[in-house]
Amino acid sequence: MESNQRYYARRAAEERTAAQRAMTAAAREWHAKLASQFAARAAAACEEAASAA
Repeated sequence: MESNQRYYARRAAEERTAAQRAMTAAAREWHAKLASQFAARAAAACEEAASAA
């Protein structure tokens, strides 16, 4: 099973790629926003895992 940190990191990368490929400025902004949110969640999950260990 995939960890939360890996899932969020993967989704952040996917959203960054989608932002680069987006046709409109609105779509680019939306995907960039999602990428930022997923990256923050990945960082939080990493910190959570580190504190649990």
